[in-house]
Amino acid sequence: MHNYFIGTPGKPWTPSEKEQWFEAQTVKRSYQNEVLDRLPEAPQGYQLSQYGALPYDAQRYPLMMYCPKKFNTQLPTVLITGGVHGYETSGVQGAIMFAREHLSDWIEKCNFIIVPCVSPWGYETINRWDPYALDPNRNFIAGSAAPEAAQLIAMLEQVEEPVHMHIDLHETTDTDNSEFRPALSARDGVSHDVWDIPDGFYLVADKHKIELGFQQAIVQSVSAVTHIAPADASSQIIGEEVLSDGVICYDKKALHLCGGVTDAPYVTTTEVYPDSPSATPAICNEAQVAAILGALHYIVEGN
Repeated sequence: MHNYFIGTPGKPWTPSEKEQWFEAQTVKRSYQNEVLDRLPEAPQGYQLSQYGALPYDAQRYPLMMYCPKKFNTQLPTVLITGGVHGYETSGVQGAIMFAREHLSDWIEKCNFIIVPCVSPWGYETINRWDPYALDPNRNFIAGSAAPEAAQLIAMLEQVEEPVHMHIDLHETTDTDNSEFRPALSARDGVSHDVWDIPDGFYLVADKHKIELGFQQAIVQSVSAVTHIAPADASSQIIGEEVLSDGVICYDKKALHLCGGVTDAPYVTTTEVYPDSPSATPAICNEAQVAAILGALHYIVEGN
């Protein structure tokens, strides 16, 4: 059982302990300065609009998205989400970078819905959870208690076109073992073993629609930017079987992951490792963009 500064080992947190956890969190960076102020103008035919706001502070945490003013029903629709876990910086900045540098090149080939930062409170406080000590990426379910997930679900329910591809941009960091898994153990009153943090990029496919060629095309694209995570001594990555270089899978809908929020046939979750000795913030952002581009080339140009 992990020791943590809140709670009693073996006993789940009560509301008062969740409040204690919330009170211990501090703002470490600015959503306004690092995200909202960096959002580029929408290309012609697109709009940058607000689809919701977090109830913790609606003025401070507007939820923003890019989407077509009118969807072209002849084109596939692509969903790009970043910052579901707000502390995973390159997911947010990679989505912004794609919107700024590449979106206009692709709007004749796909409809895009881009949500750069699903969890802005988590971005500011560098947190995996929201203020209710909920992991948004385990709460993509009808009636979700996590407003980050609930508002994204509500927005997508208004989109009439089916989503053809969803790429969810994430990171795996050293703090997964040093902070977030111990906190999870304390919150739930159970033991969660730490795992070897993979040194490199990897993908999490959906076990019910792996589409291995799609995953491999993304890995190949990213390998030009950064290294791909090797399997560990047990021939696994974070406790899961490796299907191909840098590819594992989860049951995304069963786990209520953001990657299971649509019925898209092509789905993946990126995992960048920003704590690698050979990584930089720029490389991490470029890896996220390379993943998006590899995925787009695959679905547009055929397999």
